[in-house]
Amino acid sequence: MMPKRIYARSLIIVIAPMILLQSVVAFVFMERHWQTVTMRLSEAVVRDIAAIIDMADTFVAPSGDYSQIVRIAQDRLGLRADILPPDPLPAPGPKPFFSILDEALSSEITKQINRPFWIDTVGNSNIVEIRVQLRDGVLRVFARRNQAYASNTHIFLLWMVGTSLVLITIAVLFLRNQMRPILALAEAAESFGKGRPMPEGYKPRGAEEVRRAGMAFIQMRERIERQIEQRTAMLTGVSHDLRTILTRFRLQLALMPGKSEKEAIEQDINDMQSMLEGYMAFARGEGGESTGVLDLQGYFDKLSEEARLRKRRLVTRLAGNPEVVVRPNAFERLLGNLIGNAFRYAGVVEVQAVHTKGSLIVTVDDDGPGIPEDQREEVFKPFFRLDEARNLDESGTGLGLSIARDIARSHGGDVTLDKSPLGGLRAVVRVPA
Repeated sequence: MMPKRIYARSLIIVIAPMILLQSVVAFVFMERHWQTVTMRLSEAVVRDIAAIIDMADTFVAPSGDYSQIVRIAQDRLGLRADILPPDPLPAPGPKPFFSILDEALSSEITKQINRPFWIDTVGNSNIVEIRVQLRDGVLRVFARRNQAYASNTHIFLLWMVGTSLVLITIAVLFLRNQMRPILALAEAAESFGKGRPMPEGYKPRGAEEVRRAGMAFIQMRERIERQIEQRTAMLTGVSHDLRTILTRFRLQLALMPGKSEKEAIEQDINDMQSMLEGYMAFARGEGGESTGVLDLQGYFDKLSEEARLRKRRLVTRLAGNPEVVVRPNAFERLLGNLIGNAFRYAGVVEVQAVHTKGSLIVTVDDDGPGIPEDQREEVFKPFFRLDEARNLDESGTGLGLSIARDIARSHGGDVTLDKSPLGGLRAVVRVPA
C-alpha cells in the first residue's frame, strides 16, 4: 500500500505527522476551549434572560407596561426583548446536526429558568431567537450569536489550515530540489548501463550522501572505462603482433615449392586468421562506439537482399518507430550473428521487431534443427560448440552467441533462446530503447 517512489514516501513522512499534530490540536481546542467558552457565554445570556423574567414577574407595572424592562434589556444587557400575547409556543424545529450552541442554550434554560421555551439557532446566522412562556404572555428575546457562541473559532481553523498548506508547499518544493540530484544520478547510471555517454552537464549535487554516491559512481565509471581502454590497447598490440607473424608465414609460403603442401598450410593460416579476428572482436567488444540512430527498416531491406542471394525465405515485420537509439554497428552485428545462424541452418526465417516506448524486442524464428533445451544457456559461453546437427559457429571459434549477448547486455538488455513456432530456434533480443 505504500508508494514505491522515495519522493512520495518523503512527502508522507513530512505530511503525516503534520496532519496528526493539527488533528490533535484541533480536537483539544474544540473539546476544551471552544465548547467551554460557548458554555460560559450561553450561561451568561441565559442568566440575563432569567433576570429579565424575574423583573417582569416582580416589578411589572399594574397596567402591564413592560417598556421599562424592554429598555433595560436593550440598553444594559444588549438584548432586544418584547412581550408577546400568551399564544402557544411554536412547534420545535429540527435540530442542527452539529450545534454546540443549541445544546448549551437548551441546557442552561432548563437549569436556570425551568419554564417552557423555544429557541431558533438555525435561522438568521447572526441572531438567536429565544421564547420563554410567562404567566401572562411570552417573552421573546433576540440576542446576537456572538453573545452566546464562540464565533471566532473559524479564524483559528483557517489559520491552522492555511499555515499547514504553506508548510506543505515549502516541504514539497524542498523535497523536489532534494530529489533532483538523485534522479540525475539514476539517469547517469542508466545511461552508463545502456552504453550511452554521460548526460551533459552532470555533476554531483545535493546532500552530502547524494554527492558521495555521485562521486563514487563517476570514479567507478572512470575505472571501468580505463580498464576497457587498457584491455583494448593491449589486445590491439597483441593483434598487431600476431598479424605480423601470420603475414610472415604467408610470405614464406609464397617462396615454398610444392603446391599441395602450400594449400593445406595456407588453409590453416586462413583459419588462424579467422579465429584471431573472432577472438579479438569478442574481447574488444564495441564499447568504443558512440550511440546513434539505427533504421531497422533499412536494415531489414539489406537482410532481404542477403536472403535472396542465399536462397532463403525471409519474412520481416516491424511495429512502431523504425528508428532506434543504439550503437548502430554493434547492434547490426548482434542481429547479424543471430540472423546469419538462422540463414545457415534453416530455409525459412521470420524476423519481427516491436519498438514501443522504452523498449525494443526483436524475435528471430527459423525452421532449422534448433538447440536442445538443456543447452540453450550453455551456447552463450565463449568457445562452446555443439556436437549436434546445429553448430552455431561453423568457423570453430564458438563466439557468435557470446558476442551477441555481450552486445545486448552492453545496451542494458539480453538475448534468450526458446523453441520457435516454426519448429526450429527462436532468439529474442530485448533492449531498452
